[in-house]
Amino acid sequence: MKIVIAPDSFKESLSAADAAKSIQEEFAHVFPTASFVCLPIADGGEGTVEALKGPLRARLIPTNVSDPLGRTVSAEFGLNDKHVAILEMASACGLHHVAVAERDPLRATSRGLGELVLAALDEGARHFIVGLGGSATNDCGVGFLQVLGVRFLDSDGRDLSSGAGSLHKLARIDRSGMDPRIAECSFDVACDVDNPLCGPTGASAVFGPQKGATQGMIAGLEQALGHVADVMRRDLDVDVASLPGAGAAGGMGAAMVGFLNANLKPGSVIVAQALGLEQAIVGADLVITGEGCVDGQTSRGKAPAGVAQIARRLGVPVFALGGAVTANADELAAIGIQAAFASVRRACSLSDALQEAGANLRATARNVAEVLRLGMSIKR
Repeated sequence: MKIVIAPDSFKESLSAADAAKSIQEEFAHVFPTASFVCLPIADGGEGTVEALKGPLRARLIPTNVSDPLGRTVSAEFGLNDKHVAILEMASACGLHHVAVAERDPLRATSRGLGELVLAALDEGARHFIVGLGGSATNDCGVGFLQVLGVRFLDSDGRDLSSGAGSLHKLARIDRSGMDPRIAECSFDVACDVDNPLCGPTGASAVFGPQKGATQGMIAGLEQALGHVADVMRRDLDVDVASLPGAGAAGGMGAAMVGFLNANLKPGSVIVAQALGLEQAIVGADLVITGEGCVDGQTSRGKAPAGVAQIARRLGVPVFALGGAVTANADELAAIGIQAAFASVRRACSLSDALQEAGANLRATARNVAEVLRLGMSIKR
């Protein structure tokens, strides 16, 4: 039996590599003679640099950057000899840098990603692969672009302050001071979702709550992003409001397209191609994928959906393991996942669930393996 194990990270609790190792070890107890192929994956969020550094032969370069609240944190990017840089927005601007009680999209800034880009430019990077998942920000990339030299000015000619709280004051965009090296660069942006900037499936409505937005904030955030899109349309002659993926990372997708002429691509596709995932699945009997929460967003570009699409094309069944599973069976079947299993084993707080994620995943993986063995042994 050949089993391919290709999970994404379990946000704020387990890396993709740790999740894959746990699943393999538990399945190996039940199927000791099976052949396992572990390919930890990513879709633009946490783990993207780790997943791509090997295939792209990149070395990791550490640097200090601003976190979403402006505090100094250590981040890193990958760079290879062909001047290709791999960056993760989450490493600088990720939710994991901000305690739940501190999360506030009105204050959170994307400056850290701009600082990562500048550091990579200084090291000679000219082609960028940028993962956008897992951010704590909703500022439409304004902080990021300010670091690169773009000015966002209010009606008095003053620069906007950090965070989404000042976006409604935007009167004019001035690109004249943008770092000239940007013109020599190309950007492939790995999105983990295809949400537009605005609307009921936009950045603020869907992702605002996990970034600390209260229900009272969401309408204001929505209006602010719409206002930035209007000014971009007027000053840059680019329409990003309804662009698929523009809502990724609180509007960073829109910023990347509007200012850097970036190519937005499903992050799962970029990583799967680099890892040779399709070749690995050929001849497999089962594929196991997963992520922290298998929900309605899974089918909108998340890594498990990318894995399942490849497996379905090759006729290989797929199971998904998640900390939580809120997507219904029909939604999962539509993207090629035959069954999904939640690993949280008791009613508990989010902090307890994150702390127990490793043990819970192991127990669930063992149970799934045992049920699979039982099913294989039942006489028909």
